[in-house]
Amino acid sequence: MAESETTEPSRARPALVVVSGVSSDAMQGARGDKRGAAVSFSRRELNVIFNLYGAKVAQGEWRDYAIDFTPAKAVFSIFRRTCEAPLYRIEKIPALARRQGAFSVVAATGLVLRRGHDLSRVVRVLDPALRLVGAE
Repeated sequence: MAESETTEPSRARPALVVVSGVSSDAMQGARGDKRGAAVSFSRRELNVIFNLYGAKVAQGEWRDYAIDFTPAKAVFSIFRRTCEAPLYRIEKIPALARRQGAFSVVAATGLVLRRGHDLSRVVRVLDPALRLVGAE
């Protein structure tokens, strides 16, 4: 061993100290700092979406779905078959909540079919009510 090498621990580095069992990322979330938090659907919103989805599955129109949560938006994608691109996307974008409404229904082509503040009214575009047509 050279003279500069020693078997004693280095005095320049402080010892590792664990202050609490909570990581700094978890502490930021507990303080209300939501920079890294993903946008998600609430239980009520998921209930509205799954009621529509269940009815369309029972009719045989839809077969699969996917849910994506990102920091900017939450997306519920609806598929006719698993291997295809989604037929529709139900998106929640909180940044648009005060302007156009947080919820939107987007077609496979990218066309926004409806946008608004109330999810139950927005998803009506996917399940239009039948109208009685009078015979003349």
